[in-house]
Amino acid sequence: MGKGRRPLAGMVNAMLDFYNNKRVFVTGHTGFKGGWLCGMLAMAGAEVTGFALPPASPSLFEIAGLKDTMRSVLGDIRDFDALWRAFDEAKPEVVFHLAAQPIVREGYRDPVGTYAVNVMGTVHLLECVRRSDCVRSVVNVTTDKVYENHSWPWGYREADPLNGYDPYANSKSCSELVTASYQKSFLAQRGAAVSTARAGNVIGGGDFAADRIIPDCVRAAQAKQAIRLRNPHSVRPYQHVLEPLSAYLLIARRQYEDAALSGSYNVGPEVDGCLATGQLAGLFCQAWGEGLRWEHTGQEGPHEDAVLRLDCSKIRAVLGWRPKWDAARAVAETVGWTKAWLSGQDMSAFTLGQIQAYLTGK
Repeated sequence: MGKGRRPLAGMVNAMLDFYNNKRVFVTGHTGFKGGWLCGMLAMAGAEVTGFALPPASPSLFEIAGLKDTMRSVLGDIRDFDALWRAFDEAKPEVVFHLAAQPIVREGYRDPVGTYAVNVMGTVHLLECVRRSDCVRSVVNVTTDKVYENHSWPWGYREADPLNGYDPYANSKSCSELVTASYQKSFLAQRGAAVSTARAGNVIGGGDFAADRIIPDCVRAAQAKQAIRLRNPHSVRPYQHVLEPLSAYLLIARRQYEDAALSGSYNVGPEVDGCLATGQLAGLFCQAWGEGLRWEHTGQEGPHEDAVLRLDCSKIRAVLGWRPKWDAARAVAETVGWTKAWLSGQDMSAFTLGQIQAYLTGK
């Protein structure tokens, strides 16, 4: 996306115009969602500071040239002193907290590390906000898995009980409670509006994580092997990564303008847009071509909820946000990005083009 901050190049978009010249702090900027978010903020002309672990290889952060569009500080969210130094120097007006241990199976393998990152990392970030006098808007990104899951056929609402089952989900439930406490105890009185965003499962180009469905599909396609699914019948609210990111940007902007809009917001597709994992893999095979197919391994692994749907009527009614791309379009855009990368295209320009296409409804 080029050296330095990039303006919108004539594209009219009120949501991004708001961020022009705003000081924005993003934790987890070297990750999948954080990278796409920083790309959008760079387009808007924001002064972005990111704080995160070094990017993995390969990573969207490096492939799309994002380090040239922002100030990148490498550090561990569990190290409060390092986080505070970066935060205090940045003096942000808007904060997006995305740093996390995001993998369910990794949570089973290392529950202590998962809680340390997802709970104490949130405490550290909110303590920085409490100590500052410049922050006006904070969005803590959690997950749809924060709810106590009963495998209901209807979507969970923001008022439903929080009690994630596995260490990852439960640590994110705790992050929600930490956020609510800081907001009521400290931040509301300081004029900082705070919300949590509970997004469904995201897909998109540049996700290389282990134990996630689309990266597993890509690796199988590259190896010319069948995609192996553990739980093809599990139902999830899949959406392209640009969908929740647009919601985070909208939440942060609207509560900056009106703190009464602070709260918690589900972010996902329409309830009838949720898909079984096998359906998603089928869409991927269709979009990829080359005879790609999927198969059920019969290995269930650790506990994962069979059905998870979100009721996103609140964000639609209160903020007017709605998804733009259905699952087929989301998968097609993901495959398009991946094939462009594998063929050696200019991924900075390609990534920017996908953001522009999403924002302009093309």
